[in-house]
Amino acid sequence: MTDPFRLDPVDEYNHAPGPEPNFNESVYVNGFDPVGRYGGWMRLGNRVNEGHAETQVCLYLPDGRIACQFRRPDLTANDGFAAGGLEYEVLEPFKRIAMRYTGEVMVLDDPNLLRDPQTLFKTAPTAPARVEYELEAVSPMHGGEPTSDDQETMYGRDFSLGHFNQHMRVQAAMTVDGVRHTFEGFGWRDHSWGPRYWTNIYFYRLLIANFGPDRAMMLLKITDRDGRTRRQGVLQYDGAYEEITDMDLYTEWDAAKDPVRMRLGVRTARRGVLMEGEVLRLAPLRNRRKVGDQVLQSRIAEGLTLWRWDDREGMGVTEYIEILEDGEPVGYPL
Repeated sequence: MTDPFRLDPVDEYNHAPGPEPNFNESVYVNGFDPVGRYGGWMRLGNRVNEGHAETQVCLYLPDGRIACQFRRPDLTANDGFAAGGLEYEVLEPFKRIAMRYTGEVMVLDDPNLLRDPQTLFKTAPTAPARVEYELEAVSPMHGGEPTSDDQETMYGRDFSLGHFNQHMRVQAAMTVDGVRHTFEGFGWRDHSWGPRYWTNIYFYRLLIANFGPDRAMMLLKITDRDGRTRRQGVLQYDGAYEEITDMDLYTEWDAAKDPVRMRLGVRTARRGVLMEGEVLRLAPLRNRRKVGDQVLQSRIAEGLTLWRWDDREGMGVTEYIEILEDGEPVGYPL
């Protein structure tokens, strides 16, 4: 049987841009301290056909604040991953990578300021930062580029063509305004290439966590504009990935319609598991795109989340993305 996805070591590096005006090639890492319950994520997306990159840094600091930065630096070639103070390096294909950031961050006592980007960029206090993540694989690779035209991709072909991801062990150093924190923990990374607009996602729930070096999850529930829902992803158990066959997710919400707690049931061919998650801190982000006279807007809720799976605790990111229609998230309350 032909593998539905192709993945080679060369895919760790940059791909030739497609003709699409919204071609994107992006790399992302996250990592968290399971003891201190802090950490962060970084993303660098090359949008060379639009002449810029997207750089995103979001740190959940030990004192409860969020330090973050979002920029669109100029970009003229898709020949590396370095822009706006962010740098991504492949140390050993499929095994070891590093991502670093040097530059200013906005330091927020109240993350609700993220709901109003115009006010955020004008008024948020800033501080110098240096972030260094070195990541080593604790799982197999997962994903790749489809080998046939009819193969369904993880997020849909209008959000990325090729995509792979992997759970990682993390050594991290985060320095914000002269205060340095170091930790050894766990995290996740991904790499995507192909056409992308954030507003092409109608709504999805992405759940990522590590429960030590041998157990993890990466789960996606995604619904398109026709109401068709897919559930896919993996559990890692004793170091091996198991593709899921079913998933049920129940979300508890606050008054702002942000996720605060989750209950999760997952089945693979080998096991069924129940998990409970609690969002410890949330970064309420958004994305806007103008199409003619219409403005499309998505909410992107990025939650630092504590999970419980049997006798283990895990840390990770919960990402809820959805279109806003008349100001309301289309996926709520699912």
